[in-house]
This record gives sequence, structure tokens and C-alpha cells, in this order.
Amino acid sequence: MTAIISECGKQYRVAPGDVLFVEKLGKEDGDKVTFDKVLAVVDENGVKVGKPFVAGATVSATVVKNGKSKKVIVYKMHPKKNYRRKQGHRQPYTKIQIDAINA
Repeated sequence: MTAIISECGKQYRVAPGDVLFVEKLGKEDGDKVTFDKVLAVVDENGVKVGKPFVAGATVSATVVKNGKSKKVIVYKMHPKKNYRRKQGHRQPYTKIQIDAINA
């Protein structure tokens, strides 16, 4: 059984037991999270596609950890103008594990 969920403006294809990284959710480690924006569900009976979401379908997950990704360097420069700016950015994320798909 798989599902396609929408979270933070991105879409993810998930199955029970999957581990994925999503944008920071603001939950603590070990908390349960329920995603109700399910776009499609594929199971042994066939495919259910929502308009825009499948009615009554949810995906439950557990927060594994919160963290920050690797640093990205943002470097700005205007040649011959003595303008140079170096800035780093680390995007926060939440690592979750999918427990069940309820459809």
C-alpha cells in the first residue's frame, strides 16, 4: 500500500516503514504526526485519487529526530566594486517514519 501526501508545498510518495525528511514540523522526538492531505492511495483494490484530497484518508507517522541539513554557502559579488558577501544557511528538517496508511 502506498500513498501520495502533500506537506509544506511538496508531495511525497510514502509506504509503511518509509523514513523521509520533511520541512521542520515543530514536533518533539517520538511525537505522533497525522497527515490528512492525501492526494492518492494505491492498494490491492486499485487506485483512489482525490479531488483534491481523498476523503477520510490519513497517514500516521512518528517523529524520529529534528536537525539541520548541510551548510549551503551563499556568495554575492559585484566585480570591480569591492562588494563581497559570504553567508551560510542550514535548512532545518524533521525526520519521520511512516507507521500506517488509513484509507
